Amino acid sequence: METTGGSAMTVRAQEIINAMPGAFLPAKAGSTKALVQLDLTGEDGGQWVIDVANGQCQVRQEVAAKPDVTVTMASEDFAALYQNQLNPVQAFMSGKIKVAGNVGLVMQLMNWFER
Repeated sequence: METTGGSAMTVRAQEIINAMPGAFLPAKAGSTKALVQLDLTGEDGGQWVIDVANGQCQVRQEVAAKPDVTVTMASEDFAALYQNQLNPVQAFMSGKIKVAGNVGLVMQLMNWFER
């Protein structure tokens, strides 16, 4: 993974999150409904909800009351994962990604976005 410094990763992670609705592939998600809590840690972190329903994806900076799954990771790992620079299985097994709730949903979620 290329290290570009903390502030560059902040912009990169935020840009990725903001672009997710436009990169959403509704045909891949089908009729699945998902409420995913994304908790990014570190200096550049924050909390977002990825809400997939009715063939649409919305992303909001907030905390979901009852998410289907919560994913916690460092913001730089999120950026690397989304850009295919980090293996999701290895990251999960090594503890870089923590998942609480429907793990299968997280595995599907990765395929719902053009990267």
